[in-house]
Amino acid sequence: MSPAAELPPRSLAPDLARGAMLLVIALAHAQVLRAPGSGGALGQAVAAFHTLFVDSRGYPMFAALFGHGLVQLQQRRGAEPLRRRGRWLVVFGLLHALLLFHGDILGAYGLLSLGLLAALGRPDGPLLVRAGVWAVLGAVAFGLASLAIPDGADAVADPLVSAGYRVLGWIVATPLFAIMAAGPVLFGVWAARRRLLEQPGRHLPALRRVAVLGIAVAVVGALPLALLKAGPPASAAALASATALHTLTGYAGGLGYAALVAVLAARIGERRGLLTRALIACGQRSLSCYLAQSLAWLLLFEPYFADLGGELAPQTAAAVGFGVWALTVVLADVLRRLDRRGPAEALLRRLTHGPA
Repeated sequence: MSPAAELPPRSLAPDLARGAMLLVIALAHAQVLRAPGSGGALGQAVAAFHTLFVDSRGYPMFAALFGHGLVQLQQRRGAEPLRRRGRWLVVFGLLHALLLFHGDILGAYGLLSLGLLAALGRPDGPLLVRAGVWAVLGAVAFGLASLAIPDGADAVADPLVSAGYRVLGWIVATPLFAIMAAGPVLFGVWAARRRLLEQPGRHLPALRRVAVLGIAVAVVGALPLALLKAGPPASAAALASATALHTLTGYAGGLGYAALVAVLAARIGERRGLLTRALIACGQRSLSCYLAQSLAWLLLFEPYFADLGGELAPQTAAAVGFGVWALTVVLADVLRRLDRRGPAEALLRRLTHGPA
């Protein structure tokens, strides 16, 4: 019997969406290698594309998929394993920041796993209201926080000092990221109750509307920030307002991306070629692939390794981001062929549920 035949059946759309979402995450994180203002006209076009379609568009999709997964885990395992998993995600996030990368989101998802358990039992009406309120709060919080965030990460030559800075940044940023992700996580919970990703064929008209409107709203909402970045220096108030709008409409874009992948999944059905199977494998091992990306950023960014932080034109940084993502897809597919879980997934599962 083949490995695929031995595994329990899984819905295509959530795994496919996680695999595609990791490309958006890679393109966003690869910007730590970008030198602002470089690359000529092509560099400016790539930077504008990044603002319109990538920045603050990948993590809402990730958060919505995380909320979707919370519902499935609660239905299969109950509340206590979710609490244990949430606590371990906080530990994973801290170690991720200490050892690899300053842009950790695992700690925030761990906090949300612990803080939103009560919301999993609420009716849909209050759930959607809470999701909208948290979305507005997250956008405003990030708009204000952006005034204190430097433009690009600073490289530190000493590895221990660099790790210390990453941990300090993680302590400050994790609650902020949790606030920013709470809205899309709750939207993901709402979508999971309707099985929008598990049964996309039954919801195609609604999914198409969400995809078109969500992505369109995200693009329109990103235009003010893109114009401010391309023009002369703007006031702090203008930048904060544009950033808040960019973040708020990014929630719509993330949900639109997830809906678009669901539409594609309904179209693909059981016709799964090599690329589709590789993307599914990446989505099933999204935690391991996410951490593998961070290892790449550590090796490429830090001055005690390749020291490419702030050195590349935007188009080159984007190409590196695509290449890092593609490598993780290949590695995930190798693990699929070997019938192996991702190492991070296996460890988190063992810590949460025991050696069984």
